[in-house]
Amino acid sequence: MTIRKLFLLPGDGIGPEAMGEVRKLIAWMNETMSTCFETDEGLVGGSAYDAHGEAISDSDMEKAMAADAVLFGAVGGPKWDDVPYEQRPEAGLLRLRKDMQLFANLRPAICYPALAQSSSLKAEVVEGLDILIVRELTGGVYFGEPKTITDLGNGQKRAIDTQVYDTYEIERISGVAFELARTRQNKVCSMEKRNVMKSGVLWNEVVTATQKANYSDVELSHMLADAGGMQLVRWPKQFDVIVTDNLFGDMLSDVAAMLTGSLGMLPSASLGAPDGVTGKRKALYEPVHGSAPDIAGTGAANPIAMIASFAMCLRYSFNMIEEADLIEKSIANVLDRGLRTGDIMSDGCTKVGTTAMGGAILDELKALSA
Repeated sequence: MTIRKLFLLPGDGIGPEAMGEVRKLIAWMNETMSTCFETDEGLVGGSAYDAHGEAISDSDMEKAMAADAVLFGAVGGPKWDDVPYEQRPEAGLLRLRKDMQLFANLRPAICYPALAQSSSLKAEVVEGLDILIVRELTGGVYFGEPKTITDLGNGQKRAIDTQVYDTYEIERISGVAFELARTRQNKVCSMEKRNVMKSGVLWNEVVTATQKANYSDVELSHMLADAGGMQLVRWPKQFDVIVTDNLFGDMLSDVAAMLTGSLGMLPSASLGAPDGVTGKRKALYEPVHGSAPDIAGTGAANPIAMIASFAMCLRYSFNMIEEADLIEKSIANVLDRGLRTGDIMSDGCTKVGTTAMGGAILDELKALSA
């Protein structure tokens, strides 16, 4: 009997509420499907700072490293706006990414047909949208050194952030994008700013060489990242897989998220390199939305992105493709029936809260699995 170890980090704000709905799915799958998920839970973000004075403790970090996969909720909120920079809630997530060496962030942007009217764009522009942004996650300007603020005197300061990429970092993230494209429409668009950034010049060169050497069957195109942002809101369905660096990936994936109607709808996966012996990857799964402190505790949060992140976990960490498909189909069916949380509410639909939406998805999963 294979034990599958999951480490849950609900975090702050609406994170615990959304994670609660995933716990119900896990419990039902263990009881009905004999999936043998073994769960443990820790603190991250502001909740960890309140308990330990740091955004994630060493002991919880060890548990994350030992797990088969980590499920992460959200971190942050105004309560912790004034904590020291090194202990800010987001530092917990950055440490997880760095210590687990999670270099590949996968952010799908899928527009369910039932939600095409919820997008700020015309329905025909987004209906049927299915793109995947592959973001490099452990390099670039977020981690580059030096990273300083220097007092120059006379009331002046100088802030420095350093954009750094080595060849191997670009090779491995582009390799992930090309491999995933082979399972989709076989197209990759690489986005950078080679017109003004040396790192963009290298990025373009390495992605081109990687495609030529190992993935000549995959169609490759290049686009400046600012133009890519414009094209995402002009005609997003032109894209299949987009690969880009840490900074641009952060921004472009949030742009893509809003094409679908709400940040509350989108999951993500962050993956490390395959282990040389077992072939398993370290992995963390999280919804794209933030902690939404304005609605935390009200029962209004949309749990779909958290549930869809669990589906990605089944797909990428455990190769449980059928089960992942069933969860995603359950989400689509519930939306087709007109159930909506407040963030995706539209005329003629039924507004429900976190628990009711999670319960409806679980009931649909039970029906589909019968």
